[in-house]
Amino acid sequence: MKTHTVRASLGHAIILALLSGVSVLALQTPSAQAPAAAAAAGNSDNGKRIFVKYGCAECHGREGQGSPLAGPRIGPNPLALTAFVRYIRTPTGQMPPYTEKVVTDRELTDMRAFLQSRLRPPAAAQAVVSPD
Repeated sequence: MKTHTVRASLGHAIILALLSGVSVLALQTPSAQAPAAAAAAGNSDNGKRIFVKYGCAECHGREGQGSPLAGPRIGPNPLALTAFVRYIRTPTGQMPPYTEKVVTDRELTDMRAFLQSRLRPPAAAQAVVSPD
């Protein structure tokens, strides 16, 4: 391919990206950004497995909805990842600590992705049925 054809193709790709709202940086380095974004997001399917495996569902419910007698609601709006990991490593109250020997940071990222993917409960006004 000739140099001017390559430049024209790249120029067209950049113009199309700008028109469609895609970042030009994403076009320049797709392999560098995609794995980092996926790693930060976590794998919710694996997170669900871990959530059940380590007994989190016993106190917090299978969907992270919490229980008045056990653990509080932790989904669908979990803490920011760093605060989430820090709390699980050194919790307060009755929750046992989960060290890196028990659950890795990668597993906690996946668990947080699972909690974040849970559906939000309906608003209280929608959940209450009128006796009329």
